[in-house]
Amino acid sequence: MLPYASLEEAASALGRNLTMAETLWYKYSADKSDYFLYCHNLLFLFVIFSVVPLPMVFIELMRSNNFDKYKIQPKVRMSLSDMFRCYKDVMTMFFFIVGPLQLVSYPSVKMIGIRAGLPLPSGWEIFLQLVVYFLVEDYTNYWIHRFLHNKWGYEKIHRVHHEYSAPIGFAAPYAHWAEILILGIPSFLGPAMVPGHIITFWLWIALRQIEAIETHSGYDFPWMPTKYIPFYGGAEYHDYHHYVGGQSQSNFASVFTYCDYIYGTDKGYRFQKKFLSKMKEESRTGGEQNGGFYQDLKSE
Repeated sequence: MLPYASLEEAASALGRNLTMAETLWYKYSADKSDYFLYCHNLLFLFVIFSVVPLPMVFIELMRSNNFDKYKIQPKVRMSLSDMFRCYKDVMTMFFFIVGPLQLVSYPSVKMIGIRAGLPLPSGWEIFLQLVVYFLVEDYTNYWIHRFLHNKWGYEKIHRVHHEYSAPIGFAAPYAHWAEILILGIPSFLGPAMVPGHIITFWLWIALRQIEAIETHSGYDFPWMPTKYIPFYGGAEYHDYHHYVGGQSQSNFASVFTYCDYIYGTDKGYRFQKKFLSKMKEESRTGGEQNGGFYQDLKSE
């Protein structure tokens, strides 16, 4: 709740007139508690989990040649009932794990210094903080993900997420409850290291989940704006990890590719890319057709 009784008082406290964005923020948040504003995350996550994957659902059901050529695993098809079952499982976990976790984590958010007042951060401040959040989350998630691929971690926890060897958007948050709790740590570390405004925090939570849905979409569209982000993995990169499954020792990174490259855990993926490129070249010159994005070889 803002400590100002009027816009004039807020402007006086800041020593300048409020920007249009700050005026709108004042009008919306002045009489709302910080806890209520923080709980907006629940609404954002529900909408993102429910709405963002829908275009991929329609594309999967349409089975149009215009889109099928971008499908990473074209031989695998999901029915509407399969996708709805995944969504139902995700919502069950959302209401019983993710939601309660969000509700009880507010004291830690206040402790690290996430603020909801004025002034609002500049666009550059938001951008730079989001860059830090993505980098920190990507690095720590990489090592946790590697740990979850040891024998015990995979069999007890991570195998649930790998039930979808050809992932779909709804499967991005589909995981064992313990994995959801564990992977909440990397998501929180960036804001803890570089605390910002609640708006930046909202954007971070929303963008990270949208990115996860994109990388689990099962389609590699050339027009995606993420194609222009340096070292970005994307759907094709992460799809390989799901395709190989439990024995995978490749492509652990959640967003970028630099950790896999530095620590040598992208060798299987790079070999596969090189192999497929060779096969496609041979097919152009009359060689044997490949018949799909992946060979039926699941070893690295």
